[in-house]
Amino acid sequence: MLSSSGGNPPNPPRVRDVSELPKAHLHLHFTGSMRPGTVLELADKYGVRLPEALTEALTSGEPPKLRATDERGWFRFQRLYDAARSCLREPDDIRRLVREAAEEDVRDGSGWLEIQVDPTSYAPRLGGLIPALEIILDAVETTSRETGLGMRVLVAANRMKHPLDARTLARLAVRYADKGVVGFGLSNDERRGMARDFDRAFNIAREGGLLSAPHGGELAGPSSVRDCLDDLGANRIGHGVRAADDPRLLKRLADRQVTCEVCPASNVALGVYEKPEDVPLRKLFEAGVPMALGADDPLLFGSRLAAQYEIARRWHGFTDAELAELARQSVRASAAPEDVKAKLLSGVDDWLSGPGS
Repeated sequence: MLSSSGGNPPNPPRVRDVSELPKAHLHLHFTGSMRPGTVLELADKYGVRLPEALTEALTSGEPPKLRATDERGWFRFQRLYDAARSCLREPDDIRRLVREAAEEDVRDGSGWLEIQVDPTSYAPRLGGLIPALEIILDAVETTSRETGLGMRVLVAANRMKHPLDARTLARLAVRYADKGVVGFGLSNDERRGMARDFDRAFNIAREGGLLSAPHGGELAGPSSVRDCLDDLGANRIGHGVRAADDPRLLKRLADRQVTCEVCPASNVALGVYEKPEDVPLRKLFEAGVPMALGADDPLLFGSRLAAQYEIARRWHGFTDAELAELARQSVRASAAPEDVKAKLLSGVDDWLSGPGS
């Protein structure tokens, strides 16, 4: 409305900065959390010859063009990921990765981070499976203390490996449940390896007090989400976006308040959806399915945690009040102690009640 003096209309209220919104980050993979410059430095240090596509992406700031909806595309993604992982060779590299991941999360407003790792991937260079996990947990504990960011570890088995390997990892995860491990997951291509083949590993983890958080419903359809619920007793689903294709499954997730760890940028980068606006954030949200937005592998997908909230705002019309609710859902679904949750939830309220910046 114009003023009586005929001046310009008042400026609309400016939106709040999502990097200042307190939130929890529940879907971040270990190697994939690295800064591009760190990979390049470590590759140079150890004489690792990185694939040309990865080097180009890391130096240009543009994520590599990936499409993992077929096996050839997934193999290419995995090759780039494995090349980056091969640059992690010494305990100091692990400590650097954890420290830098925490710094990035703090910058994006995260107050709690659950970083996901398969320690078998690092064991050969770090003295074995137990030493590898202990180095990671020690780095997490030190970094958490020094940065103020609550951090814990989710140990993840690999679908591409034998289920007996998953049981070994589950027992190891339970052994360190009081030393920083809070959950057990199942990663890699969900089109390979039936969820039920890993049920005994997840039974071990749940009986040991760990959260069940397997991947499902990204590269495969709604059936993979149902399998995670029925066979693995999932408390959270890594991704889970394909549940939007099945209204009955959406209702089941909403009724049971199973949180989907949705990673919009990675969904588009891997070709699960063509465009940011195609990711069914609004459909999941309006169905009452809790979500925890995550960055997945920012090294390869080019965007970190706050950027996922910007996608919800820009492409799906989420208001600040709705973004605040997404942040609350991430906190509630976390394994954070109750006092940490209360502090973060209070911070969300403060962010929402404050002025736009």
